[in-house]
Amino acid sequence: MTAEIIVVTSGKGGVGKTTTSASLATGLAMAGKKVAVIDFDVGLRNLDLIMGCERRVVYDFVNVVHGEATLKQALIKDKRHDNLFVLAASQTRDKDALTQEGVEKVLDGLSEDGFDYIVCDSPAGIEKGAHLAMYFADMAVVVVNPEVSSVRDSDRILGLLASKTRRAERGEPAVRQHLLLTRYNPARVANGDMLSVKDVEEILGISVVGVIPESEQVLAASNSGVPVILDEASNAGHAYHDTVARILGEERALRFLEVPKKGFLQRVFGG
Repeated sequence: MTAEIIVVTSGKGGVGKTTTSASLATGLAMAGKKVAVIDFDVGLRNLDLIMGCERRVVYDFVNVVHGEATLKQALIKDKRHDNLFVLAASQTRDKDALTQEGVEKVLDGLSEDGFDYIVCDSPAGIEKGAHLAMYFADMAVVVVNPEVSSVRDSDRILGLLASKTRRAERGEPAVRQHLLLTRYNPARVANGDMLSVKDVEEILGISVVGVIPESEQVLAASNSGVPVILDEASNAGHAYHDTVARILGEERALRFLEVPKKGFLQRVFGG
């Protein structure tokens, strides 16, 4: 059986792609799947930090692409889940260090090793790394903040997913596209300062697979090297669990879309 390749992508930076890649990969592993998550952002490299394995990087994705290391040498096993592996990006190479043939060789190797899912953490925008991250994808999770500039930039990515992938070139069924809204703030939506889920779906014409509420725990989790999906006390963590369940075919209602109602004491004393 071949691995399902999921690209996590966006039109602009800073929307939460790497946080999403880490949480989706972890959630799929928690569901019993064998998962590899790959950092395509050559030169920057953040995924290993968020996964908490930065000190264990010896060989990276570029080393494997260029035959300087084997997959077995470069894959880092997650400390928390035996069926989850990280392939870090190189900090010392430039953006042209990845090649289409090299990326294909790595993805085929992971598939042959029995991986169920390969999550590709794409750099932002439309440069080479982003194109290679999406080229072999079966499914795309397009990460969007509910604001006009982010949505507009994502529209361009949807166009590339429809036309510049291996599936498009071969005339195969299109890459399945899902939107993931991050930093969603129901109070700002209610005030008209932020687009609603319905607004974003209507503008881009594809449905939302998850809505991640704005949360300080996301940054705290990233800084401590723990994917936020593992934070049981965080609404963002619960929202990522829901998203993984939907990706695996389960039907779950969207949560955290309403402004939280104030409790009795808050209504009486304010706050």
